[in-house]
Amino acid sequence: MKSIMKIISVFFSALLLLSSTNSFAIEKLHFVIGGGAGGGWDGTARGTGEALTKAGMLQSASFENMSGGGGGKALAYMINTKPANTILVQSTPLVLRSITRHEGYVTGGGSGVLSYKDVVPIAGVIGDYGAIAVAKNSPFKNFKDVVDAYKKDPSSVKMAGGSVRGSMDHLIGALAFQEAGADPNKVIYVPYDAGGKALAGLLSGETQIISTGLGELMGARDQVTIIGITAPDRVSDAPDVPTLKEQGYDVQFVNWRGFFGPPGMSNKDKKAIAKMLGDVQKTPEWEAVRARNAWVNIYNPDKKFVKFLEKQTKEMTDLMKKLGVI
Repeated sequence: MKSIMKIISVFFSALLLLSSTNSFAIEKLHFVIGGGAGGGWDGTARGTGEALTKAGMLQSASFENMSGGGGGKALAYMINTKPANTILVQSTPLVLRSITRHEGYVTGGGSGVLSYKDVVPIAGVIGDYGAIAVAKNSPFKNFKDVVDAYKKDPSSVKMAGGSVRGSMDHLIGALAFQEAGADPNKVIYVPYDAGGKALAGLLSGETQIISTGLGELMGARDQVTIIGITAPDRVSDAPDVPTLKEQGYDVQFVNWRGFFGPPGMSNKDKKAIAKMLGDVQKTPEWEAVRARNAWVNIYNPDKKFVKFLEKQTKEMTDLMKKLGVI
């Protein structure tokens, strides 16, 4: 009888252990991505979902690309439908659209101007340095070659980006040209729907250079040469890639990416997701994703994230005035 009771006790102990190890604060998350495949938002959402599920912190992750309006369509979807178990990946363009008074898709009247104040900031998670690259067969070997060609004939250099004019891809390239003594407003910028299509435009010869995030180019290094990044020093995940600074163009910038919930998201869910996004950065599963994209860990949860967004709004307003965008 004692042996039977012992077996039963061990059985129930095993059940309790199994249930505790498989409990999730949030069981499933749907990631809404405001751009096409191959872009920075796409890579950040899918990489985060991959790390969370592989690390055992999330039971399932699903993804939906919702292109349109430079991220405005996805933002409006979150505001208008308030979907459950759903988070939106965003970045600096969310701040930029509020500065430039970008019209969105919100229903019910009003100005339709969207900003981070219309959704629930959960946490900033990563930073991605800006990067300028050329096709492998390009005659340009460094950024000086690009500048020299531009100064000789401005129409000979077209710059691809995975977002609209006045967005992050455009501003990174414009900053580099301005630092080189060129008029950034005269640079021909060709916008595409996310980094994947911008890369295709570069490789097809439609454009001569691409301005995008370093993470978006890491997986395409067999096709492109990255001729400059906006880091203060070379990064350990790509030590052979030169900075713009070391070439004499002191352009330093890191583009944050983070996650937002729909209006009305409960404080409990917001804090649970924010904690999960911070905890996963301590795992080897996250490090594998981070390293292959050459991201920088920048974890800003909840109120810290809001303060960061407020500060960046002022900084980006000053920058855009300097560049003549606004």
